[in-house]
Amino acid sequence: MNIEIQQPQPFDLVGNPILIAGNAVGFEAHLTVRVSEGHDEVIGNLTAGSTSIRQFQGSVTIPPNPAFQLNRLFVTVADDSGGGDGAPIPSVTVPVLYGPMILEGYTGYFNHVVVSGDTLSALAGRYYGDTSAWEPIRQANQHIISNPNLIFPGQVLRIPRND
Repeated sequence: MNIEIQQPQPFDLVGNPILIAGNAVGFEAHLTVRVSEGHDEVIGNLTAGSTSIRQFQGSVTIPPNPAFQLNRLFVTVADDSGGGDGAPIPSVTVPVLYGPMILEGYTGYFNHVVVSGDTLSALAGRYYGDTSAWEPIRQANQHIISNPNLIFPGQVLRIPRND
């Protein structure tokens, strides 16, 4: 089976439920979705049709109080009908950032284009009313911010919200 995950993309900031969509080719096309981060795992199922390229879409709801300890999750879509005769089961994995582990009450995010003079502290003050509350902004952008003291004009940062 060939599997292509179109949503979420690598390092997307996702909420709950996690929406999943893509294309798959295979016999019966029963797909298993695993969401994990090494400490806990949530499993769901999708169907992509049969015998030809088919779109699939669905969602996996993360139960309240999962044992997740990290905000970086891995979404894996696997073809359960493949992997016969000892061959590996076809699967694709996409790393995502889980908003509810970044900001309590997470409801989504909006984009902010960094301008000269912006700092994470200033952005936290502007958007959260507290200059010391910059950690959710850093966590939501951990794939592009390696040093919280260095952000650059033109960068597009995701600002998590909980409204």
